[in-house]
Amino acid sequence: MNSDTRIPPKEITGFKGALVKRFAKKALGQVPTSIGVYWHNQKVLMSMAGMGQKMQKWDACDEQLKSFAHMAVASQVGCTWCLDFNYFEAHNKNLDMDKAREIPRWRESGDFSPLEREVLAYAEAMTVTEPTVTDEMVASLRRQLGDAAVVELTAVIAFANFTTRPNVALGIESDGFAAACGLKPLAERSAVGSQA
Repeated sequence: MNSDTRIPPKEITGFKGALVKRFAKKALGQVPTSIGVYWHNQKVLMSMAGMGQKMQKWDACDEQLKSFAHMAVASQVGCTWCLDFNYFEAHNKNLDMDKAREIPRWRESGDFSPLEREVLAYAEAMTVTEPTVTDEMVASLRRQLGDAAVVELTAVIAFANFTTRPNVALGIESDGFAAACGLKPLAERSAVGSQA
């Protein structure tokens, strides 16, 4: 467990805590540090987790595109927890792991299709402040994916920003999910400002 968080993890207690710990251990093999930190405000934790669970039911956009977009946000924001967790999840969902490990350096990698590159660029454009999304970006994604998928992809990217930024602010870092299941380390992100 990461003990260097800016708010120390709280002991997860009570009946609800027992359920949360059992669910986390079953799904992840351990209780993530983030749960202990967010346990200080269980309403926030449960609301964030509930939204994440609801999103799992969305199916208008390709799962791999959504996963890669979330990882691109995590890489850009610097959320090692989210990047590690989503890499682990990509493995569990049988997504393309060679591509998943290249997300931090997707601009330099030759592994991504033109559509995947557009999705990753869109995720980054939504993540910067001020967002740099253009009419052309959205129009191209609409032609290729359809309106329902673009709306879903946009919501996934927004949720990724909603979850990555608090983790970074609170000092929540990787719990080593990917390493625990023997995945190759993620590629290193290129220096900021070296975008092609």
